Amino acid sequence: MADEKNAVYSRTDASKVNLTNEEWKKVLPADLYEIAREKGTEWAFTGKYWNNKENGIYYCAVCGNPLFVSDTKFESGCGWPSFYQPVSKTSVIYAPDNSHGMERTEVMCGRCKSHLGHVFNDGPPPTGLRYCINSVVLDFEKAQEAERRYEHK
Repeated sequence: MADEKNAVYSRTDASKVNLTNEEWKKVLPADLYEIAREKGTEWAFTGKYWNNKENGIYYCAVCGNPLFVSDTKFESGCGWPSFYQPVSKTSVIYAPDNSHGMERTEVMCGRCKSHLGHVFNDGPPPTGLRYCINSVVLDFEKAQEAERRYEHK
């Protein structure tokens, strides 16, 4: 879960978050800021979730927005967590990314516009998509923990 000084982090608030990078820099750990706000990437096969096989929900580590369900995670061999679809159509947003001499589609959080990774057209059915996401920008909640949290509402 995100640092306690990040007041916008919420797994239930769906309102859009619009902070400046200077404001984000004050509340995010350096590694999270570098990837989420400066569009960095972590080394392949080093992230905490690339090989996670537990059932649950993946959230944006910056703002808490639900992004992916473990049922849509698959082993792509690329070294980053890979999913074939987001939780909803508004969970993520897209932008063209022509950096590093490549034509790619950037994936960002639909709530706070943080950089998550990229989406490619080489995934499995039913979508044929591969959302290649940095572990640093993900929080994970095991299915039982999520169910308990929602039971007590």
